[in-house]
Amino acid sequence: MGQAEIGIIGGSGLYSMPGFTNQREERVETPFGEPSEAFVLGELEGRKVAFLARHGRGHRILPSELNFRANIYAFKKLGVERIVSVSAVGSLKEEHKPTDFVMPDQFIDRTFHRISTFFGDGIVGHVAFGDPICATVANAAAEACKTLGVVGKLGGTYVCMEGPQFSTKAESHLYRSWGADVIGMTNLQEAKLAREAEICYATIAMVTDYDCWREGHDSVTIEQIVAVLHQNAENAALVVKAAVAAMPMERMCACVSAARFAVLTQPDAIPAAAKDKLRLLFGKYLGW
Repeated sequence: MGQAEIGIIGGSGLYSMPGFTNQREERVETPFGEPSEAFVLGELEGRKVAFLARHGRGHRILPSELNFRANIYAFKKLGVERIVSVSAVGSLKEEHKPTDFVMPDQFIDRTFHRISTFFGDGIVGHVAFGDPICATVANAAAEACKTLGVVGKLGGTYVCMEGPQFSTKAESHLYRSWGADVIGMTNLQEAKLAREAEICYATIAMVTDYDCWREGHDSVTIEQIVAVLHQNAENAALVVKAAVAAMPMERMCACVSAARFAVLTQPDAIPAAAKDKLRLLFGKYLGW
């Protein structure tokens, strides 16, 4: 049994997790470098949980600077099987209002500076990503919203942009024409890596603003967005707590064996260094 079974990634505004008991901190070493911050391990609603502040304490790491591989690998090393990721987003639809939560089930990638796979350096692999979110985790988050009276919408498309600047109006209107629901800067790489690592993953996207497409919305200031951010964080802490409590014990989803047939490289052609780095993730399938 690992040190934790459920992981929580706290985004903008959510830098700690109220309600933890038996709390302790642990720094986790990975072959991909350092994670964003020390993990806070403890119990929440009777479940063993690991919390990570995505941008580090004091919010000091840009979205493009995040070491996504180290973060997800460290969760795997701790024994985490499911991740609830909390993230601040802009809304691309009138129906998603500031302080609403959205649990997207699709992503569009608009990033270009990021490593989003554990494969490479002599080992080639592919995993299915048609359904990038674990429905079990997303449903638990949606039910938690319902229980607490927080507006939580299940389904939708998250555009992941590079940032750190927000969208231009032209970009915002383009994403709206695609039918996208929300826009953020962090969750797609996490989802891709979690799938490779066979960790169930879902996003709680906390709407702070209407991006820049909405007429009359230009007057909204960064200060106002930050105020919504803090209100969202309070609700998010409650929703995450309820979602953790509602999470089934057994995993019955396809995430469990997502990488079973992923590796295409001939076993005798895989460099020793690649085997060492990825033994934790794929060794069980390759006899390492």
